[in-house]
Amino acid sequence: MSNITIEDYKKAIRAKYEIAIKEDVSGILSDPTPAQLRDFYLRIFEKGLGSIDEEIVKIFLEAKENFSLKKSIENFNIGKFKPIISFLKGGNTDNRPRIEMAAILVDFYPRPFNKFKSKDASEDIKTKELYFLKDEKKEKERNHNEEENLNQENVTKILDDVFEAEPINLFLDLKKELPEKETQKAKKNVLIVVTGVIGLFFLGYYFPQKKQCMQWSGDHYEEVSCDLEIQGIGTYISVEPLDERVIHLKKIKVSDTTTFFKNGEAVIWYAKVEEGVEFFNSHGMHPENNKPLKPVTQYIIDKYVK
Repeated sequence: MSNITIEDYKKAIRAKYEIAIKEDVSGILSDPTPAQLRDFYLRIFEKGLGSIDEEIVKIFLEAKENFSLKKSIENFNIGKFKPIISFLKGGNTDNRPRIEMAAILVDFYPRPFNKFKSKDASEDIKTKELYFLKDEKKEKERNHNEEENLNQENVTKILDDVFEAEPINLFLDLKKELPEKETQKAKKNVLIVVTGVIGLFFLGYYFPQKKQCMQWSGDHYEEVSCDLEIQGIGTYISVEPLDERVIHLKKIKVSDTTTFFKNGEAVIWYAKVEEGVEFFNSHGMHPENNKPLKPVTQYIIDKYVK
């Protein structure tokens, strides 16, 4: 039988939380407010929940039958999210729905606890080692990629060293041991290798790596090189790691003909700024002031839409 306990499950979730903090490009998970936590759960819901996860969320929210789960999340008392934050940061709790909500938040597997507990006993190794293994592997892969990505100066130096070597030294031993025909063949092979190195250098120069960062450009995100920095007028526009979850966020112009609701649910989001309000095509965080975007209401439409 497995010796795994609920305390092991809690430790594993907290260990995964540490990994999730490192992977969270928004930086919110390290110290989330209850409102930000609600928005995170909305994002998770829109990406799709399994049937077991849905039941856990319904139990935690005390959602009514046949009532929109999304609406239940939006209207939930955000103060009740605080114990989840406290638990992830080391606080103790025996509230099972709360523990499972934390597991959903950090995308911990296997979940829920019954599935975690049913693992074969032979796999019952130290929890922290098990769930930090993934993070350690990623770090090694990152280091390996950095070693492979030679910059232009390094490649140029290698090529210079090759071409500056005296041919007589390069082929001296071959001439001593091989007939003339074999020596010529060896020279040809070396030339092919050198040509290949040059070819790889120019491929890397003219076909740079895929852009892995993004930058807010006034009303939408653009994919940019990670070493790009732009100084705006009176503000600094930072470059962020590419995040597929928010890259499609756009600031939009609305009018009295805009469709704000579908099936009774808001499809436009807004945030208050000094000049009034700004509208967006999805939920998330305001790219410039980092305030959470809220679903539009009829009151906001009546007050700000002309």
